[in-house]
Amino acid sequence: MDALQLLTTRRSNKQLAAPAPNAEQLEMMLQSATQVPDHGNMRPFRFAVIQSEEGLQRFRQLLKDTVVQLNFGDEILQKAEKVGNMAPMVIAVMFRPNTEVARPKPEWEQMISAGCAAYGLQLAASAQGFDNVWITGMWSNSPLLREALGCRDKDKIIGLLMVGTAAEPASGEKNTDLAEFVQYW
Repeated sequence: MDALQLLTTRRSNKQLAAPAPNAEQLEMMLQSATQVPDHGNMRPFRFAVIQSEEGLQRFRQLLKDTVVQLNFGDEILQKAEKVGNMAPMVIAVMFRPNTEVARPKPEWEQMISAGCAAYGLQLAASAQGFDNVWITGMWSNSPLLREALGCRDKDKIIGLLMVGTAAEPASGEKNTDLAEFVQYW
């Protein structure tokens, strides 16, 4: 798949199954994620790969415990179970602002770099034939998940990238009608 085809056809897919990327494919994904624009070479991103059965079980339990801890109710508990079983691999992408350099860049700029790292993971997964979806929402703010992932006070979980093989094809959305989003001068 050429780069332009990848960029214009990538779609999120929540219907994922095994297999997940192998060690070599995962390495390629993580290398791609670290090659994003990063003004000042701050490296404001961290990744946690959850793929072993034990790791996935722990992840699922953390999602359920979050629902209970925050008293979200049965409907959200069912959603937690669905999210916890969505993919054979989960990659937590965390923003960790770098303030330990002589001239740190603004945090907003560093967070954009971390977001690009998450997108780099998605593109590299797609380029190797894997589908994925970037999950945020309540899971990104889970105090239990933050603690388990070793987040510091200013760190943020910017997404949980669910990765696997398409169980069903992603929706056949066409490319965007650009008229609504672009102005020409």
